[in-house]
Amino acid sequence: MVSKTLIFGHRGYPHMFPENSLKGFAYAIDHGIDGLEFDVHLTKDNVPVIMHDEKIDRTTDGTGEIQSYTLKQLRQFHLSDGETIPMLAELLALADKKPVHMNLEFKTNEIHYVHIEQIVLDMVKQYDWVYPVIYSSFNLDSLKIAYQLDPTQQYCYLSEHDIKNPRELMAKEHLVGLHLSHYVPMRNVKERIWTVDDPQAQKHLFSLNVAGIFTNNFEGAEKIKANVLA
Repeated sequence: MVSKTLIFGHRGYPHMFPENSLKGFAYAIDHGIDGLEFDVHLTKDNVPVIMHDEKIDRTTDGTGEIQSYTLKQLRQFHLSDGETIPMLAELLALADKKPVHMNLEFKTNEIHYVHIEQIVLDMVKQYDWVYPVIYSSFNLDSLKIAYQLDPTQQYCYLSEHDIKNPRELMAKEHLVGLHLSHYVPMRNVKERIWTVDDPQAQKHLFSLNVAGIFTNNFEGAEKIKANVLA
């Protein structure tokens, strides 16, 4: 028996490459990763780009908020390996037609970019997906807006808190799953846990057959999974 849990590369493959970098995403796809998780913001001229933080200070050689720069201005800055800040379109092209589960997070819990849901949904539809794209956010308003725009997509709520009446919330907000910071025993709820790098924690979650885990080291997690319930 093998665990059905999917392994998602949290921001790509930060264990080996800069987080949310095209090189990390490409390596993960080429090496058969189950899924990719990544974060999307909008530039000043409304171009979706991939980065975790609202500011570029931590992960690039620049400073300031993403929304204060046009794409052209933003591309003057670089990640630690010299790569420019990826556009969402670049990652989508990279993963187009590939057997990888894409988990796109609307990074709108600090800054709710105007029309980000429409812009992103329209862009994603231009590509061919083997699996339905998963949209997630800590901001329930983003998921509500996205659902109104396209009720056919898969929406998941991100939370680090215990959720009271999870099935009621999921029904009310049209959610297909919950992405939580810790495992909570819930029947008939598609549960994905972030961010799990500890081998023992991974082993436990694989044995529980949770829907997915997010990890910074997907190759390490794959080795653990291969030994679980073998």
